[in-house]
Amino acid sequence: MDERLREVLGDEDAWVVGGAVRDELLLRPVLDLDVACAEPRDAANRFARRFGGSVFPLSERHGAWRVVADGIDETVDFTPVGDGIDADLATRDFTFNAIAVHVRTGVTHDPHDGRADLAAGVIRAVSESIFLDDPLRLLRAVRFEDELDFGMDDRTEALLFASAALVTQPAGERTLAELERLSPTGYRRLDEVGLLERLGGGLHERLDALDDPDFRLVVVFGDNLRQLPISNELKRYAAALRRARRPEDPSPRSIHRFRKDTEPWALDALAYVGAPELVGVVEAARLADPSAPLVRGDELGLEPGPAIGRILDVIEEERAAGTISTREDALALARALVSAEVRT
Repeated sequence: MDERLREVLGDEDAWVVGGAVRDELLLRPVLDLDVACAEPRDAANRFARRFGGSVFPLSERHGAWRVVADGIDETVDFTPVGDGIDADLATRDFTFNAIAVHVRTGVTHDPHDGRADLAAGVIRAVSESIFLDDPLRLLRAVRFEDELDFGMDDRTEALLFASAALVTQPAGERTLAELERLSPTGYRRLDEVGLLERLGGGLHERLDALDDPDFRLVVVFGDNLRQLPISNELKRYAAALRRARRPEDPSPRSIHRFRKDTEPWALDALAYVGAPELVGVVEAARLADPSAPLVRGDELGLEPGPAIGRILDVIEEERAAGTISTREDALALARALVSAEVRT
């Protein structure tokens, strides 16, 4: 039991519940605490004053408050115990998340036999209505299977199939947070239970090509990824991978064109197009990148406009291909390109 909680709440009827208890029983790191107590706001402020951290309301409707620790990745949530700990645990999703430990006494309360399910590796619904009460639990069930290497019991899986159409109801931010934690095995399971297609995703032959959550999101959801509240950085990453085309050959020219379309994610793009054998070639090209251009746009003697960009692109490519190497070469090529544009 966390001694800090005992110091702040030791005289009260307070319980540590949910994932913190589960993870401690599984000997996993416990970074986030969930505490059910009589006065969450007061408890959160007392905890923050004593141990530091920022306090803010987590859910005004439910009266929950959160303390975010200073300088470390830890949150402590304080929620109202309401009609008692049994009523609280009855609203939880799965039995291994419906275990409570009393803050003062350290006594474990496990009315739904969650410890037995933990030992057996079983994901068992606490009630018949868990997915109706919060459809995000559809994704959480699959994610727990994936992360813990557990399996749903028959009843819970049947409840999931019966409620699968609800999977699009949760807020996009919550859905995305669950998807980001899935491995390739998790996505395959999501497809198997009929949730992936409803979310706009589909399995991809290169799902396993790169061990990266953003890569998996792109290959699974493609253009539909934009339906989720992804960051601008992920939008740029997805666009680079989606426009990538396998290089025609390992020549400097082909690699230059590929990198121009995909950097700074060229290596990920190689995985996306199924060309991992070219990783060494791309890495060598990166090391050989010149520190400065042969010429700048303002040295071409042209009026500002798109023609300057096109000419500089050609110069860059020819330099990468090895056909030019000096400033004089570049200026001569630029003059030839200008002449060609004038003639056409």
